[in-house]
Amino acid sequence: MAAMIDPRQVADNVEHIRRRLERVGGTGVRLLPVTKGFGLDAVHAALEAGLSAIGESYAQELAEKAAAVGAPVEWHFIGRLQRNKVRRIAGSVALWQSVDRRRLGEEIARHAPGAAVLVQVNVTGEGQKGGCEPASTGALVRDLRDLGLDVRGLMAIGPVGAPEEARPGFRQLRALADDLELDERSMGMSGDLEVAVEEGSTMVRVGTALFGPRPQ
Repeated sequence: MAAMIDPRQVADNVEHIRRRLERVGGTGVRLLPVTKGFGLDAVHAALEAGLSAIGESYAQELAEKAAAVGAPVEWHFIGRLQRNKVRRIAGSVALWQSVDRRRLGEEIARHAPGAAVLVQVNVTGEGQKGGCEPASTGALVRDLRDLGLDVRGLMAIGPVGAPEEARPGFRQLRALADDLELDERSMGMSGDLEVAVEEGSTMVRVGTALFGPRPQ
């Protein structure tokens, strides 16, 4: 059985991460806790620490947690998503962060008309990370808007490795967002958030730095 999450430790970790952000000029950068693999105690601890949004990577986990948590939560879906999972979570998701193809956008538009979305861009060339090709980003943004979706910005996942290895991809995402006049740039996680903020991130997605090692 996984160890219970200590809300006091999570609150301390939130403050530590905020200091990390401040040191690189990220005072206004949003901190999105990611509870993938953790139980409801992680969600409650994040809410008690003053965070109002929660990121989830799996549709089943998001659906179960959304049904079980009594407090209002701004759920963000951040993982790779099969179209047949959209309907189950459409009523709960406030921001779909990993939209990487038109057909997924069509399904979201069908079950959540006008939904807020981010386009996930694959800035590393790693197929397992998902995301559209950088050169296709503008066309996908236009397609999603044609479907009536509210495209807020772009999202990317950095490569595994040293934080500096993520810098070129994050810089590319910032340039794409600027060219498309999109405000939101969701990039950076526990290990590379400083680099992400330096390259223009507006939102970092943090799991292990808040809650500790993810349960197996």
